[in-house]
Amino acid sequence: GIAHRREGDLADRFVAALPFPLTAAQRRAIQEISVDLTSPSPMHRLLQGEVGSGKTVVALYAALMAVQGGHQAAIMAPTEVLAGQHFLTVSGLIRPLRGEPRETRDGAQGDTDGQLDLFGESAGPGVVLLTGSLPAARRREALARIANGSAGIVIGTHALLEEGVTFANLGLAVIDEQHRF
Repeated sequence: GIAHRREGDLADRFVAALPFPLTAAQRRAIQEISVDLTSPSPMHRLLQGEVGSGKTVVALYAALMAVQGGHQAAIMAPTEVLAGQHFLTVSGLIRPLRGEPRETRDGAQGDTDGQLDLFGESAGPGVVLLTGSLPAARRREALARIANGSAGIVIGTHALLEEGVTFANLGLAVIDEQHRF
């Protein structure tokens, strides 16, 4: 396993920027995951909860812990629709970390082209969407960003497991609705 460093404040800044307080269960899950991530033993966890209970927020905290330690995180969803929803949700939730309002002027909660730099135009890791239906040019760009590490968080479908997908430094994998795979 990878003992993720607790250095950096990206994950904590994310929690501080949330427009709502975390529930006690979310705080407990984040604390337990943080302990697991800093251990050299591999973490295997099942995070269970109803729709809307905040599982994505907890998963994103873990992903940001990996990113702040110099690793990449992959979040795999069972369908392209759910992967796209996760991409938009994650994009909206991390927008304040970039010094931007949570919503764009047109009300969209994220970039729809499947690419989002986490710290601005060219600095730092970003968020990338990878699904089987991406147009060839966008797929090439996503694959290049995954391979060179500029994509800190990669959200996608089983396309994440296909030949030709090479992570620069994968440190965390989150599988949404594992029973669907």
